[in-house]
Order: sequence, then C-alpha cells, then structure tokens
Amino acid sequence: MMLKPSIDTLLDKVPSKYSLVILEAKRAHELEAGAKPTQEFTSVKSTLRALEEIEAGNVVIHPDPEAKREAVRRRAEEERLRREEEERKIKAQIAKEKEEGEKI
Repeated sequence: MMLKPSIDTLLDKVPSKYSLVILEAKRAHELEAGAKPTQEFTSVKSTLRALEEIEAGNVVIHPDPEAKREAVRRRAEEERLRREEEERKIKAQIAKEKEEGEKI
C-alpha cells in the first residue's frame, strides 16, 4: 500500500523527518481545533489532511518560531483584555439598570 502524499515529496518541503512529524502534528491539532483548511482534501483524517497541506506548500515551518510564539501570546492577551472589557461593560450596564429600577 502506497501512502499519499509520499515521504519523498514531503521531505522536499521540510528539512528533516523530525521537522515533518512536528509540523504535521501541529497542523493536525489546529485542524482538529477548527482551524480553517487551506484547500480541499481527499483524506478524512486530520493527520493526512495536514500532510496534504504540507505537500501543497500551504503549510510551512515558520522562519522565526519565537516571533510566531510571541504573536500568538500577544493575540491571546488582546483577546483576554477584550473579554474583560466586555464583561466590565456588561456589569456596569447591569448596575445602572439596577440603580434606575430602585429609583422608580
């Protein structure tokens, strides 16, 4: 049984088998978590879908992984602050409505 995409074509896209496995696993986890696919797939499993994306060149190893981690951290922090601000506004609105209700 021949696997598609083949290991030979995949190793043309990444420097080593180790890098390929790590990239595939990370992308498969992203797909499982609901990340938007970059193409139509012939495979059903997320691991094979990740390999298809790697073969197509749609998923690559980031040239500066630390910068990518920092960007992810920054986005997560911005999202947390946005949620906290939204929650604060809701609490203020509830307190205002409660105060107005007591005046009547």
